[in-house]
Order: sequence, then structure tokens, then C-alpha cells
Amino acid sequence: MSSNFTVPLSKVIGELSLDTIYMPGDPEDILISSTDVNRPGLELNGFYDYYDTRRILIFGNAEASFLRSISSDKRSTVLNEIFSQKPPAAIIARSIEPMSELLEAVKVHEIPLLTTPETTSSLVASLVSFMNVELAPRITRHGVLVEVYGEGILLVGDSGVGKSETAIELIKRGHRLIADDAVEIRKVSAKSLVGQAPDNIRHFIELRGIGIINARRIFGMGAVKLTEKIDMVINLEIWDNNKVYDRMGIDSEYTEILGIKVPVLTIPVKPGRNLAIIIEVAAMNNRQKKMGYNAAQELMQNLGMDISVLQESEKKLDLDL
Repeated sequence: MSSNFTVPLSKVIGELSLDTIYMPGDPEDILISSTDVNRPGLELNGFYDYYDTRRILIFGNAEASFLRSISSDKRSTVLNEIFSQKPPAAIIARSIEPMSELLEAVKVHEIPLLTTPETTSSLVASLVSFMNVELAPRITRHGVLVEVYGEGILLVGDSGVGKSETAIELIKRGHRLIADDAVEIRKVSAKSLVGQAPDNIRHFIELRGIGIINARRIFGMGAVKLTEKIDMVINLEIWDNNKVYDRMGIDSEYTEILGIKVPVLTIPVKPGRNLAIIIEVAAMNNRQKKMGYNAAQELMQNLGMDISVLQESEKKLDLDL
């Protein structure tokens, strides 16, 4: 999978603790744009029809054994042909000693050569996982992201509705802040969204009447977190007496972010409502629903009511409104 984003090779080296054998330039200027890697099996035999030059090359025991099985001249020809395709970098797993022909080829074509003691499988898994996060599709949403009882809760709503004040109360109750005002959301897999704060505003919160505060400085390191998955969206809105709010919670509503469905609740705000406690209960209830338990459905069954009939009547009410 390719991406519109890039990550510098220097960051890959730091994340995976790679050692450098040959580096033709500044690794900060060498940009990786593919989440996939390439173990050159077919390419070692001259087949390049589906070769993606944006992928990092991985050499493990299998590739090294094949190269040792052919003559030095053939080895030199094969490696020069591969590196002439200009992959962004090559990594040797298991700290295998690089062959002279390999060293010569990367120097001729100016391809970075790195090494690691990790097994090939571990290296590939770590590299793909890291690149999936770094190159993930992303959007920025206005809101506040907090972790409540292990659940990532994205608070959204109109400006001034009380999102930041609610986040402060949650922090005081032992929960953690990830982002305030702007939340960068990444799609790290087909089912997972991860949110974080932009680097320049991380840990800062704006409180009207007070100004900007640094949550990490005031409440300590335990009050903040760098990233968190998004398990639920809570929409805070000013209480509208003419609006009918869900009082049963039999069915879950969803919103779509980057093509992934996320449970969403609308919580009306008015004086006297303790939003922090409501959000704590919402987080715990969402976790129960994920584990297959729905309190509203159990209550209906205890009362001998047909849930399907009630759901149909709720849908009809929504259509009438």
C-alpha cells in the first residue's frame, strides 16, 4: 500500500534500532512512502513485473543462502540489477555478514544498507507495523480526546459547549488527556483509529477565562498520554427542550471516520449535569456493549417486552419527528 505521506529513513533507523553499514547521504533526506516491504525472491531470479521500487528491501537467511549458491559474477549481476531499480534502502536481518558483491552494488547505486540482529520475520513485522502508523491516512478533527477507563473517547461539539472543562474534570478524576482542540486521527488498520495531538499543541488546554494551561505541568505525567485508539465519539450539545433524546440506549448509533464506523452518543448539556460522571459511565457501558452485554435489552427482557417491537416503534417516532 502506498501513501501520500512519507517518513524519513532516520526515523525508521531510530525506531527499529538499526545499525548502518553504508549511508550515501543524510538519512533525514531519504523518504519512505510505502507501508510494505520487499523480500527479493523473484527479483533475484530476474522477474521484475510487479516490483515496487518504493519498498525497503529485506535480506534474510533465504536470500543470503540463494546468493551464496550462485557464482560471484552472477551474484554481482543480480545485485546490481536489483539496486539499479533504486529502492529507498536495504536491511540485512540476523546480522548476516554482507557479501562483497552486495557492498559494492549498494555503493555503486548509492543505496543505504542497514543491519539488525532481529530475525527476518520480527524485522518485517516491526517495520510494517511502524510504517502503517506513520503513513496511515489521517484527518484532523476539532474536539478533545481523552482516555477514560481504557476507552478512547473523542468529545466533539460546538465551540464553548464545555469540552475542555469536561476534560479537566476527567483528568482530576484520574483519567488522561491525549489532545485538546485539534485531534489528528489516523486509520492504522481496517478496523482501528488512533488519535493524537499535533506536536506543537500537545498537552496544552485552552480554558476560557483562564487562558492556556499545560496539563502535563499542572497535573503530572500520569495525566497525559501521547496516543490512544478511538473507541467512541460523544457529541456534547446544548440541551434542546424540543428535541427527543435517547433514554433507553437499545440500539447503538454510529458515525463514520475515515471509512470506519465508531459508536456515537449525543449528550445534552445543561446546568446541574455532571458531564465527567456521565462520560465515565458511557465509557464503561461502551466496554460492556463490546463484550456483548446491553443493560437496556436485559431490562426489556425482564419486563417481558419484545425488543424488536420497541425498536420498530422508536424508528417510527424518529420518522414522525
